Amino acid sequence: MEIFINSLLFIIGLIALYFGGEGLVLGSSRIARRLRINPIVIGLTIVALGTSSPEFVVSLIAAFKGSSDLAIGNIIGSNISNIGLILGISALIYPIKVQIRVIKAEVPIMIVLSIILYFTAFNLTIGFYEGIILIGSLLAFVIYSYFGALKESSTTEREFKEFLGTNQSGIKNFLFIISGIIGLIIGAHLVVNAAILTANELGISQLVIGVSAVAVGTSLPELSTSIVAAIRKEPDILVGNIIGSNIFNIGILGLVAIIHPVNVDPNILRFELPVMLFFTLAALPIMKTGFRVSRVEGIFLLAFYLLFIVLLFYL
Repeated sequence: MEIFINSLLFIIGLIALYFGGEGLVLGSSRIARRLRINPIVIGLTIVALGTSSPEFVVSLIAAFKGSSDLAIGNIIGSNISNIGLILGISALIYPIKVQIRVIKAEVPIMIVLSIILYFTAFNLTIGFYEGIILIGSLLAFVIYSYFGALKESSTTEREFKEFLGTNQSGIKNFLFIISGIIGLIIGAHLVVNAAILTANELGISQLVIGVSAVAVGTSLPELSTSIVAAIRKEPDILVGNIIGSNIFNIGILGLVAIIHPVNVDPNILRFELPVMLFFTLAALPIMKTGFRVSRVEGIFLLAFYLLFIVLLFYL
């Protein structure tokens, strides 16, 4: 009975996280548009930050509750699912064209930040100074995105503008942001508490729960955004969302570490982090081949993601 109640609370929490993230993205992106901020900058930064907000709130609350495995597992698992699950599903819906700028700049930045994360975790604690390094890297990416956006084509800018939709009144946008934040906080509390209790009930480690169920749950905003972009055949939105979210996830783990140190289980260095690096590194040759992610490559990503989940529960 307790497992059923915990599962129900977990699902309710995920729903609250999803709509909280969506509200935050809609409100903040539309306000940014009213301030005449470049649509591409909004897509690569504000939308990516908004879709990563569930990971941030969940990891922060988990860290404060002393569940470091859940906190870091959520971030690592989200980055793995973004490439293996979400990019894979999106490619099955519609083969994804990739701009050369993404291959030369954004993907390498994602790879470098993933490697930095691996080495900052080497002493089994991500603390204040490691957090400064990670959040500093994120800020450098935001600055780069801003100046890079100024050089984008009008076609790409129009794609982002269409995806963000029409402006609403300032009051409605503000209410979207407030309700989004409230939804994120409530949802995060429900998800973290339910995950901890379920892990204890089933005898599964919090790390496994964090890397699998919680990570996929907090990645729902990225999943919905990417599927919509794939259906609309808007590859710049899709790829920018996935890569931007992975970069932001690493940066927000740094922010979490600045607020509260995150302890690292030695097993993470031997399995979960290397798997994250594998998917991160694999993104480069996959996208570079023909400057697209084909349906066959989408199947490849999904197959390896499912293999990872199976190994996660049996190793």
